[in-house]
Formats: sequence, structure tokens, C-alpha cells
Amino acid sequence: MKLGRLHVLTDFHFQQQYTHQQLAYYAIQGGADVIQFRQKEGSIRHKYHEAKLTAEICRSEEKPLLIDDHIDLALALEATGVHLGKSDFPIADARRVLGDGYVIGATANSIKDVKQIMDLPIDYIGFGPVYASSSKAKPASLQGIDVLRQVCKMTTIPVIAISGIKVDKVREVFDAGAYGIAVMTAITTAEDPKAETERFRNEIDRIV
Repeated sequence: MKLGRLHVLTDFHFQQQYTHQQLAYYAIQGGADVIQFRQKEGSIRHKYHEAKLTAEICRSEEKPLLIDDHIDLALALEATGVHLGKSDFPIADARRVLGDGYVIGATANSIKDVKQIMDLPIDYIGFGPVYASSSKAKPASLQGIDVLRQVCKMTTIPVIAISGIKVDKVREVFDAGAYGIAVMTAITTAEDPKAETERFRNEIDRIV
């Protein structure tokens, strides 16, 4: 897949107004390039049920779907790929299991993390937290825009900036060298997720 600039993560933890599949649909209608299914709590069976419904939306709208954390769900649902954190399935083994046809993104929370994953078989780096966010129970240390700029100069792997990104921060994130952004609560907790996605989309299109 062509790695999109605007990744929207679904969520049912910080809001219960919309389901994962509804959020995926609204985000796609608003201009999201990639949907990432993210659900930290619950049984694997429940996650599978929700991810399957989300996958059906992405498939019908012809948009890529990444699964957060779970290579088993990605395989079962024939998703586009996975996003793996530092405590998830080892990246090299995930590539061996998934093969070359799947996208693999990896989280890095520091320059040290980036150095450790740069030579692994990944397609993009999700780097942050760039800005403060309440979406993690135990957030990693804030990195900021200057560290993001350093990271983008360190590697040719596309960097997707993560955490706390609002529309008014999009330009400085891209000016720092990020390939794209991943957004969750700014969109999922908005009164109108589709309209908020459109705001991000329009801002990105003015820049790149």
C-alpha cells in the first residue's frame, strides 16, 4: 500500500458514542488515508468481533486497515498490516509470520528506540509522544518537535508523528520532516468526527 499521510485510530475507551466501525466510516468520509483499529481492553474474541466489523467498512470503502498490537487479528481478517508497540510481538518474528505483503509499523518513544528498530523490517515508525496526551495510562516521556526533527533526519523510514496532535500543530509536525500523522482522540471525541477529520485532511493538503 502507499503509506498515507493521515492515519486515524479508532477508539471506544475515551468515548462510547460511536463504535469502531462508525468511527472508521466517518474518518474515511472525512478523508483519512489509513484506519488503525485500536482497542486495548477486552477479550480477544470481543476485539475480533469489533475489528471484523471495522475491516468490513475499510474493505467496502477501499481503505487500508492496520491492527494495533495483534498479528493474529491482522492475519484472520486479512488486514493491510499491524502496528506494534515495544511490548508487542517481536518485529522480526512478525515479519516472518506475516510475510512481505503486510505493512508493519513500529512505535518508538525516543531516539534510542529509533536506533534499535531502524534496521528491522518495518515500513514506518510511529514516533512520539510529540505533544502531551491523555490517551495512555502510563505515557512515555514527552519528546517534542525538536526531537521529532532529529528523528526524521536520522532515518529514511517514513515517520508518522503520534500523540496529542491537533489541527493547529499539523504544519509544524510536517515542517519537522514527518511523513504523516496518527490521530485518535482529537477526532474520536469530537462532536463531529467526520468534520474534524476533514479539518485535518484540508490542513495536510495545504502543506504537502
